[in-house]
Amino acid sequence: MEPGTYLAIALAVFLGSAAQSLVGLGIGLFSAPVMTLLEPWTMPGSLIMLALVLPAVTLVRDHDEIDWPGLNWSLPSRLVGTGLGVWVVAAFSHRQLGVVVGLVVLLMVLLTWRVVEVPVNRGTLSAAGFVGGVTGTATSIGGPPFALLYQHRSAQQIRTTMAVYFLIGAGLSLAGLLVTGDLTGAQLRAALELAPAMLLGALAGAVSRRWLPASLVRPSLLVVSGASALVLLVRSLLG
Repeated sequence: MEPGTYLAIALAVFLGSAAQSLVGLGIGLFSAPVMTLLEPWTMPGSLIMLALVLPAVTLVRDHDEIDWPGLNWSLPSRLVGTGLGVWVVAAFSHRQLGVVVGLVVLLMVLLTWRVVEVPVNRGTLSAAGFVGGVTGTATSIGGPPFALLYQHRSAQQIRTTMAVYFLIGAGLSLAGLLVTGDLTGAQLRAALELAPAMLLGALAGAVSRRWLPASLVRPSLLVVSGASALVLLVRSLLG
């Protein structure tokens, strides 16, 4: 990556990691549009690798209130959705994937912004796991469907439960991409180069959690994510 491009992507990863450390999700919403726009060859592999490490960092410190029964219903369907997501990555060009990422981000931002209240039951957990498997593998954005279900739970349960969901989900997605040959050495190198920005963002989010209201972070994250997705979508459609 060129220095300027690297700095732009690293900033997006830093801010997304900080937001995820605060509210439970953010690295995919914030970073995917920027990475797809500037360096499409990094997607989705590099970001999924980062999305695998970040929840592990979270769980080292926070591992209480995990909703294991909910995960038991969402993770099996996530595995099924992962297969469809792998097909999307193999079948779509970089330009088409840009359209998919842009539309997925805009849809997730809209759903999250509206704060739609969805009952948490076996059906909705399975559906969220399946959709998250598809979008998480194809675009590295698999958290919002699951986050919608848990939005009214405690902040601790949201962070820790979603950390487990991201950790296992990202592992499944990477395994699928590896089997089909859609995970490259260049994506691994990019992930390693961006890892310091991710770790610094996670640290900044953990420190900021003490005094920065999550209510301010969330709308800012959604606005910037939506704007990035719009730019990506327009550019991909215009070629």
